[in-house]
Amino acid sequence: MISVFLYFSGRAMDDIEEEVKEVLQTGGPAEAPPKIKTYLDQQNNIQVNIGITGESGSGKSTFVNAFRGLADGVEGAAPTGVVETTSEVTPYPHPHHQNVVLWDLPGIGTPKFPADKYLELVEFKTFDFFIIISATRFRENDVKLAEEIQRMGKKFYFVRSKIDHDLRDEERRQRSAFNEEKTLNKIRENCIQGVKSQQVFLVSCVDLHLYDFHLLEETLRKELPAHQRDALLLALPNVSLGIISQKKKALQSKVKWHALLSAGIAAVPLPGLSFVADITILVGVLIHYQVTFGLDSSSLENLARSAGVPLNDLKAVVTSPFAGNKINKELVIKLLTSTMVGAALMAAEEGFRLIPFLGIPAAIGLSFASTSSALNIFLTMMAEDAQNIFIKALRLDTPVCVILF
Repeated sequence: MISVFLYFSGRAMDDIEEEVKEVLQTGGPAEAPPKIKTYLDQQNNIQVNIGITGESGSGKSTFVNAFRGLADGVEGAAPTGVVETTSEVTPYPHPHHQNVVLWDLPGIGTPKFPADKYLELVEFKTFDFFIIISATRFRENDVKLAEEIQRMGKKFYFVRSKIDHDLRDEERRQRSAFNEEKTLNKIRENCIQGVKSQQVFLVSCVDLHLYDFHLLEETLRKELPAHQRDALLLALPNVSLGIISQKKKALQSKVKWHALLSAGIAAVPLPGLSFVADITILVGVLIHYQVTFGLDSSSLENLARSAGVPLNDLKAVVTSPFAGNKINKELVIKLLTSTMVGAALMAAEEGFRLIPFLGIPAAIGLSFASTSSALNIFLTMMAEDAQNIFIKALRLDTPVCVILF
């Protein structure tokens, strides 16, 4: 039924929605799935390339690893050390969102990468924006680099790393007179001197949930072009409950497209095809939800290790069957058939196909409804699990900041 595909008519329609509408009007519902699948594939592959740079030993590689939810030294992590370990421009895709790539750039001012030729040597045009990292005050090379990036029309962000080291050292010196807030303000003011930017983000890659990382990610998303914002959002480590909520909202905005894809396949008059296709669609989407919320087994193990909380304690607070489990067709069918509504919709969809003239339109509507309903229910379940795990990781009962890989 074409009206199902125009469910969102009357809203502002982007180019792909217009194209789908045209396909429906000229070729019918069965012609729409390839166009919808192309759109969804494009959305999942929007590239975000982030250049991570700074002087040697500033903690660039550790930042790259923390951003991607990896500890230093594990498989896939950027190599780190007390001396410059990055000798070439090296891409590090996010392990679950490989369209988001952090590029570990050699330290500015090294013999192979002198400051005056730095941007040329690292192929400046590759990157959407730069993060300039320093473990002390930002120096002349950092300022020159920022000015050149700005002159070429791209964004840069100053990150002051290793804040946890500074606070620990200052507390040892001051002892009872130590005040964390005053120390942070002093570090911030010291960093700003000599740079034109009035904002420097204070970050600890060991405790990414502390200090200014949440402000950095908010700023990045706000200043990115609209089409790249969700791509970055879904790859970000969850440093607050707000991030989980934002991810849920972004994923929810795509539910209608998955449901429309399902409905389009239901328009093909082949018994059993729609059921198989619906399950396949659900499995793929749910796996995407799982890794985005950090509910896959490897992410949960990383969280348990970094938070110092037993893995079983984290699993004890989940209420859905998705956290830490493999999502496959058997699991999805079991979940759908365990509810009266899901089972009824699945049976009715296939049953309507046997009714002449009215059968296919009715099956289209039911396919849209069942896929949309299932995805919204399962998405809510996973978001709630992520929130529960989030709170348990810090052993707190109130919304607070924590890193959730």
